[in-house]
Amino acid sequence: MSSQDPTHPSSLSAYWMPFTANRNFKAAPRMLVSAEGMHYRDDAGNAILDGTAGLWCVPLGHAHPKIVSAVQKSVATLDYAPSFQLGHPSAFELAERLKAYTGNRFSNVFYTGSGSEAVDTALKIALAYHRAKGNATRTRLIGRERGYHGVGFGGMSVGGIGGNRKTFSTALLPGVDHLPHTHNLEKNAFTKGEPEYGAHLADELERLVTLHDATNIAAVIVEPVAGSTGVLIPPKGYLKRLREICTKHGILLIFDEVITGFGRLGTPFASDYFDVEPDIFTTAKGLTNGVVPMGAVFVKPEIHDAFMSGPDGIELFHGYTYSGHPLACAAGLASLEVFQTEGVLENAQAVADYFQEAAHALRGLPHVIDVRTIGLIAGIELASIPGRVGARAYDAFVRAFNDGILIRVTGDIIALSPPLIINKQQIDELFGKLAAILKTLA
Repeated sequence: MSSQDPTHPSSLSAYWMPFTANRNFKAAPRMLVSAEGMHYRDDAGNAILDGTAGLWCVPLGHAHPKIVSAVQKSVATLDYAPSFQLGHPSAFELAERLKAYTGNRFSNVFYTGSGSEAVDTALKIALAYHRAKGNATRTRLIGRERGYHGVGFGGMSVGGIGGNRKTFSTALLPGVDHLPHTHNLEKNAFTKGEPEYGAHLADELERLVTLHDATNIAAVIVEPVAGSTGVLIPPKGYLKRLREICTKHGILLIFDEVITGFGRLGTPFASDYFDVEPDIFTTAKGLTNGVVPMGAVFVKPEIHDAFMSGPDGIELFHGYTYSGHPLACAAGLASLEVFQTEGVLENAQAVADYFQEAAHALRGLPHVIDVRTIGLIAGIELASIPGRVGARAYDAFVRAFNDGILIRVTGDIIALSPPLIINKQQIDELFGKLAAILKTLA
């Protein structure tokens, strides 16, 4: 038997880490070894207050006993089951529970293994739907600048973050266009909730319809709140206007709710918060509380039924080895139970104003040029150091970890999205420590 300490790996060299400056990390690693409730613990035994719900994906807090127990029971009963021409009960039960969680507004759920897979699945469903309806010319996809839709080639193509696209630009999907982003510091800085300015930017979709003709456009995909690009909140009326234009021209509207789904805005989904209903929406992250990887695509009845009205046989040639994985389904069922029985959304709603006021109290601190908030999400934008974009926020990230709080940074924007179980004392700790750090940044 090995006597190796599991909290201190023998070498860091073999693991090629994602979205990480590997050489910098391995020179000064930050290692998480356990988690419970609102906290991680590092390899030195220090508690780290989780201000980001992991990667937006742990709304119920870490190691929730009901979810842990459900997964343990599942792995001992049915560790894996193929989903091609076979099924297992929990996959069907979870789909019914998820359908009900949408208020039965969406009829069917297609399982994936991640948010990236969910996005590519949604795009393929949109294209296949139009073909099934006899509209095979509808192949063009429209995303949005600064949008993030995962790292599959479909998601990168409709996404609009330059750094994610540039290395792969020659291999991205053809026939993709982009709406402008809605971020406007001059008009909307330091906004709580939806900003006043920018709804007219949705009308850019009409320009693209004129350019390409609606009969060639399959779908528009947007994040209701853009998260990974630095918390960009839609202007008042913007999403409703997108819905109106898509309906007018027979274009499918896809919401990427990988971040906003499962309570991030204090409602089950962002479509509930904004009262705007897409035709298709994607989820992942909070679906299983991050315990087991899983994504899901929700569709309206008319979309699903278009596939079921064709000839007998496989209706959609698409799927994954891990679609509807038994452990993921167990985690999903347990997570839904916690949402519905433990007042999680009620707590998120109760502390949202306190959280947002704490975020906006950072206004006036050195380098802070914007604070934007909605639900339990905050984006704090810092002025960039000339020639070193991202360096200031990254410095804040490292200092925050060393001071016992976990924040997330993208460029020079700090994003906060804590578990929905956070309390006011923990909000005070999170923003108190962050304020102290901001005061010391160069």
